Amino acid sequence: MSSPYRGPLERIDESRWRIPRSYKPEMRVDGVIYADEALMETIKQDSSPEQVANVACLPGIVQHSLAMPDIHWGYGFCIGGVAATDPEQGGVVSPGGVGYDINCGVRLLRTNLTVDDVKPHLAGLIDRLFDAVPCGVGRGGQVKFKRGEMKHLLEQGSAYVVNRGFGWNSDLETTEAGGGLPGARPDFVSNRAYERGATQCGTLGSGNHFLEVQVVDQVDDPASAAALGLEEGHVTVMIHSGSRGLGYQVCDDALKDLRNTPRKYGIELPDRQLVCAPVRSPEGERYLGAMRAAANFAWANRQIMTHLAREVFAAVFAPPGGGAEKLGMSLVYDVAHNIAKMEPYEVEGKMTKLCVHRKGATRAFPPGHPELPQRYRAIGQPVLVPGDMGRYSYVLVGRPAAMEQTFGSCCHGAGRRMSRGAAIRAAKGRSIHRELLDRGVIARARGRNGLDEEQPEAYKDVLEVVDVCHNSGISHRVARLKPLGVIKG
Repeated sequence: MSSPYRGPLERIDESRWRIPRSYKPEMRVDGVIYADEALMETIKQDSSPEQVANVACLPGIVQHSLAMPDIHWGYGFCIGGVAATDPEQGGVVSPGGVGYDINCGVRLLRTNLTVDDVKPHLAGLIDRLFDAVPCGVGRGGQVKFKRGEMKHLLEQGSAYVVNRGFGWNSDLETTEAGGGLPGARPDFVSNRAYERGATQCGTLGSGNHFLEVQVVDQVDDPASAAALGLEEGHVTVMIHSGSRGLGYQVCDDALKDLRNTPRKYGIELPDRQLVCAPVRSPEGERYLGAMRAAANFAWANRQIMTHLAREVFAAVFAPPGGGAEKLGMSLVYDVAHNIAKMEPYEVEGKMTKLCVHRKGATRAFPPGHPELPQRYRAIGQPVLVPGDMGRYSYVLVGRPAAMEQTFGSCCHGAGRRMSRGAAIRAAKGRSIHRELLDRGVIARARGRNGLDEEQPEAYKDVLEVVDVCHNSGISHRVARLKPLGVIKG
């Protein structure tokens, strides 16, 4: 398990620390952690920096093994870990660099509604959302897919469910990768994964997943906020979920299938949780094909929940004969947090397609990047950073330094500072529901410990994390979102 880090840390500047490759003979590159001094004191309390050093030992790794300021201990890679490998140099793909919840991610909807419009109806709105959007451990939903339909969904992602009426065509434009990764291989997904996913597309799940009604309570960059459709005093909806049981099973299957693969290819690992395969190998291609299918499932999952949330808002607020369109409920953006993608970067003066692992990290492409929707080309990619349910979340945009330093990556959230068990123990004798009400937040949770393990004190202050990304130049702060009501598993 995790223990305090005792290895070397060299300060590079106010936002970065180096773990020198001399720390371990197997390290191929330095480790670099983004943090200020205060955050680093928290980060050193677990083994996550050791994991950064371990990832630096992977074959084909390029430039650095990276960690964002929301870093904390995880399986294989730390949460907040970023690593790019070069397939032409024996670069590997590691399921531990993606995680169990493949394409866990966040999407943000804006509305024309003001906080004054919503406040009188807030309790009823949260109750209706809680009833409409299935949440909780293992819980299925009303939307079910047969095996043949699931195959198309895993191939196409969001586009498949939008074409079936669960959303708008404009949603695809503002979803990372258009809501679907090419190269998905549904035939590489096990029967057990199909079974687990059959009733879970359009469901929230449990743990840190949530659907939150928020208000834009501070705008730091008016021009970028306007381009994103965000206006102070207006209500937004943030949805955080992933690939549910299907993605978990894909990861679990891969970890078992790849157990002996490193030995086959002569790969020595400092941690068996970093089990991997060369990208250019049958085993690597099999994992990537299944992972892409699970990622597409996750985008479809969030898309269906978007549709369900729009239906609830329309029922509560739309004028007679109107729908969510009348409320201006367009999708600002959807970003993946746990994924491995092939992306081009300049390496030693040459454009090279790398396998970029982001595990608890968000893509943060800068202005002008060709993958961005035309409407966002001038400002950069929206970066959605949820905080805890008692304080605030942030919207940022990507900056050129991200391409130069972090393979176009940024933080993905506040990052835990307490384990779930520690949070539950800390909540003993308290009512987290009442404490949230005192902060003006209405919360509903399906599980007995849902609010306890996700209490605000379990997380770092997201502003501290966002400030490191802003000050380092990899992203730029645009707006702050304050929670009004939240549903959790």
